[in-house]
Amino acid sequence: MSEQRNTTISRLSTSDADFNHQLDALLDWEGVSDKAVQARVEEILASVKKRGDAAVIEATNRFDRLSVSSMDELQLTPEQLKKAFDHLPSEQREALSSAAERIKQYHERQKPSSWQYEEADGTVLGQKVSPLDRAGIYVPGGKAAYPSSVLMNAIPAHVAGVREIVMVVPTPDGVLNELVLAAAHLAGVDYVFTIGGAQAVAALAYGTETVPRVDKIVGPGNIYVATAKRAVFGQVGIDMIAGPSEIMVVSDGLTDPDWLAMDLFSQAEHDEDAQAILVSWDKAHLAAVEAAIERLLPTLEREEIVRESLRRRGALVLCQDTQEAITLINRIAPEHLELSVAEPDTWLDDIRHAGAIFMGRYTAEALGDYCAGPNHVLPTSGTARFSSPLGVYDFQKRSSIIHCSAGGASELGKIASVLARGESLTAHARSAEYRIRD
Repeated sequence: MSEQRNTTISRLSTSDADFNHQLDALLDWEGVSDKAVQARVEEILASVKKRGDAAVIEATNRFDRLSVSSMDELQLTPEQLKKAFDHLPSEQREALSSAAERIKQYHERQKPSSWQYEEADGTVLGQKVSPLDRAGIYVPGGKAAYPSSVLMNAIPAHVAGVREIVMVVPTPDGVLNELVLAAAHLAGVDYVFTIGGAQAVAALAYGTETVPRVDKIVGPGNIYVATAKRAVFGQVGIDMIAGPSEIMVVSDGLTDPDWLAMDLFSQAEHDEDAQAILVSWDKAHLAAVEAAIERLLPTLEREEIVRESLRRRGALVLCQDTQEAITLINRIAPEHLELSVAEPDTWLDDIRHAGAIFMGRYTAEALGDYCAGPNHVLPTSGTARFSSPLGVYDFQKRSSIIHCSAGGASELGKIASVLARGESLTAHARSAEYRIRD
């Protein structure tokens, strides 16, 4: 059984008879909203779709405790965004600019190219890559403000060639975050509306008299935002339904326990549902990290959130060896994976499922959150088994190119005719047969 010597974090061992059951319970997280949330979201979506700006204003006044009468009061101008950037303390302005440049440089390398090839008979086949016309960026407000999310969502869209970027950000009680606005200026955002929740998702998905309709909505939000994104999928594209933040650290026992404790805290401080797991085959090392957790917890500004997160979903896992650690990695498919080991490169070929992999003792996950360059919008809740980080490719689409020569159409027509008649689709067959020359 897992050791529960204190209420801060669980101790598990892969040798426990019920380890698999314990791990399943630890990983279990249900992101589907209840019927009451779904009903409220459906009501808001229908209202915005029917009444446009009026419904957005009504919902924003209600949920964000405002008293505005027009959408003009909920839209920020490019001049306001630039002013926010210009008035930042120099240290913040330089840090934000450095992060933006690194994120841009990384994502520039992701840009795919259109391609074509010609067959012997002159038929040309290929693929045309095109950017979306308009992308919607949802930036959380309320409990916390995330200028880093603005950069991570908007810069790849800009690099992809998206024509217009529309950002929505809630401002409860009318409080604007200057860093968020400055980030929007740096990232080349075209429109900023101070709206949030399901009403913001609806406005982006359906369009209103003031808010342009977008082709895709990206960015994290609360349960109402996630439920709304799921509901409008099909009307627009979405990036993902994101769950709570996660970190999995694998340590060989030689990394400073204080470093690892703080790495676990870095994700646990997001909210009480966040998950932090440390895996090692060194029992004494796990005990040292546990002691560091207890000692450092009281020094945190968000101590209560971290403590509750570790109590609910945190764990120190003792495994048998490196191979068992790799098996756990691929089973959990973590959003963030830290390989705090001597030779992390030797692990890569065996790791199949992880959102982002942080290599070596010096690569704290927090560096990836802000300024390393790769995107911090990552698959959660095990979806790294089939999903990838947000990137340039999420703001582009691909069209197939088929240009048959006369000879190519004749030869392909013979094949298509046989297959179409086998499916009893004779119009298909006859359409192809008209092009057969002999």
